[in-house]
Amino acid sequence: MVQFRSLSLGLSLLGALVVSGCVGTESSKPVSGDGGKDSETKLKVGIVFDKGGLGDKSFNDSAWRGVERAQKELGIELLKVESKSDSDYESNVRTMAEEGSQLVIAVGLGMDQAVSAVAPDFPDTKFAIVDGDAKGDNVLNLKFKEEEGSFLVGYLAGLMTKSGKVGFVGGMEIPLIKKFEAGYHAGVATANPNAAMLPVKYVGSWDDVDKGKANASVLFAEGADIVYHAAGRTGLGVIRAAKDSGNFAIGVDSDQDDIEPGTVLTSMVKRVDEAVFKTIQQVKDGKFEAGAILYSLKDNGVGTSELRFTKDKIGAEKLAKLEEVKAKIVAGEIVVPASAGELDTYLKALKAGS
Repeated sequence: MVQFRSLSLGLSLLGALVVSGCVGTESSKPVSGDGGKDSETKLKVGIVFDKGGLGDKSFNDSAWRGVERAQKELGIELLKVESKSDSDYESNVRTMAEEGSQLVIAVGLGMDQAVSAVAPDFPDTKFAIVDGDAKGDNVLNLKFKEEEGSFLVGYLAGLMTKSGKVGFVGGMEIPLIKKFEAGYHAGVATANPNAAMLPVKYVGSWDDVDKGKANASVLFAEGADIVYHAAGRTGLGVIRAAKDSGNFAIGVDSDQDDIEPGTVLTSMVKRVDEAVFKTIQQVKDGKFEAGAILYSLKDNGVGTSELRFTKDKIGAEKLAKLEEVKAKIVAGEIVVPASAGELDTYLKALKAGS
């Protein structure tokens, strides 16, 4: 049985770039930086990105910031590999282990099977997977309460919509993304019971910007003036559609506010970078524990961006309301739904109490 534990997050600076070969791309022998530490004491860490890849301005980039920070602050030796397709995952995870990585980090739930298959073959290697449910005595799953952060951005959308219609674009219709959808819908309804949630669009891809834009454009044409995405690189198309139509988009995973300043209302920030850094630190300190860690709003594992470009548009009154609802979630006064069934129950209770 997977054991869950929570962990408070710290803050720090980003690290320096490490050059490495990429399996599944233009391959070469992995090369690592010196990290400013004696090579005899370095921890060797390999990171495998999913097919969304670096440059997604989302969770892959966030994970990379975490390992860069570790390379700078902890003096690790760092290897990386970017996957071109799902079929690369197991071979890429295995390659990182074969290269002598003491910790292999897999970015994305799509690598569950890969990590579960490879980990038993390398019992002395530690494995961590972002958003995973992988099995193994040497595997740590890094999980998040995405529904809580999504509730906050949904609450803000409910306060800000002028048309009374909002939308959501997901990458894949899977339980993980249903958490984003449920939390967002609940937040909108809590802030504005009269706001309509338009039929959700699921693109079927994490890395198709054009489809992201096309699906969001449909929602904007149907009257939505705010669309939230949980779609990886695909979501960049949602932001473009918002810019083109003069509406708001809501970013995800990383702070995407600066992609189109003033167009991105806020972002649901998921601190993958901090989770990755903490895991590396635990391995270095000999404190790694297999199982799962669950990051939440209470420990700043999820939340909103700093609203650098939209505070004036939102206004002090709405910002105060957002802080109030955040405090209620942290205190347990609001239990955010994380599935379609829980959302239905939540909405019925909300309606009954109004």
